[in-house]
Amino acid sequence: MKKHLNTLYITSDDAYVHKERETFVVEVDNKKVFQAPVHSIENIVCFGFKALSPALMAFCAENNVGISYLSENGRFLARVSGAQQGNVLLRKAQYAMADSEPRSLSIARPVIAAKVANYRNLLLRHKRNHPEDPNSDESPNIEDPGRGATASVAASMGSRLQDIQRAETLDELRGIEGECAAMYFGVLSSLITVEDFGFTTRSKRPPLDPANALLSFLYAILANDVRSAVETTGLDPQVGFLHQLRSGRPSLALDIMEEFRAYLGDRIMLNLINLKQVSKKDFEIRESGEVRMSDEARKTVLAAYQKRKQEEITHPFLGEKMTVGLLPHIQAQLLARYVRGDILEYPPFYMK
Repeated sequence: MKKHLNTLYITSDDAYVHKERETFVVEVDNKKVFQAPVHSIENIVCFGFKALSPALMAFCAENNVGISYLSENGRFLARVSGAQQGNVLLRKAQYAMADSEPRSLSIARPVIAAKVANYRNLLLRHKRNHPEDPNSDESPNIEDPGRGATASVAASMGSRLQDIQRAETLDELRGIEGECAAMYFGVLSSLITVEDFGFTTRSKRPPLDPANALLSFLYAILANDVRSAVETTGLDPQVGFLHQLRSGRPSLALDIMEEFRAYLGDRIMLNLINLKQVSKKDFEIRESGEVRMSDEARKTVLAAYQKRKQEEITHPFLGEKMTVGLLPHIQAQLLARYVRGDILEYPPFYMK
């Protein structure tokens, strides 16, 4: 099995990253601030166009260490990689499957079923852990219906899971997914226990409140991880089965990412807020209304994300223990096996 390696995140504007023998070294103002063995790093993610030495970039290209450039708020900018991986027969099978709606549905259905089930699991987990919360009751909050009825929404999602399995077209499936997402985000605020962190609806470009800023950033770094996993497996990240083709969009990476939004995005956001690891002072509102995180908040989020990736779980399908950070690679490998015809169904990731 693939070994879980670390991702090196570069956030400082003055950072310079280079290679000394078998070590990656980060310097700021000519002082070493971090170093790690090259064999322990599988990705380098730079927020903004930081300085990387040519020798380091050549080493990364030759040894399949991904280099990604993201904006300060996590938007993908560019990626540096070596020779294209994967065999042509796998990609040929992937393209044929993507051109067939029935075959695409055989992947898209379990992906969306897992996404909705994981949303539902998160709501039910809150209900179990906070039985005293009035928003966890079956009855909606009449004064503020968007903040109540988490159990009711979870029940509705349970019934929609059956509809997902019966969906006959991708458009029908996308419609069900959209309805479930709207229900979920309509009650997500009830899972936030810190009063001054409001959340009314999902706002993406730009995020209009701190919770949305956290979600957008977490989703961005998650998407980058999944894209790296897909490329390592040999599949084409641009050609998906649920997300439509669009120039420059990693549709397949976004497909697989759906399974992890609640587990590696929403749960981390809720913990950061509810455990008061971030506060309102960590965010600023721009004239456009966009909410941005401070540099320190970004470091806090990255540390929490890395910590989650190092936790150990038992894979629900394989029954094997592994670190959370390996999950995108495992799901990409399982998808490749399904595309090749090695397994009869694609088993998505269901969180417990």
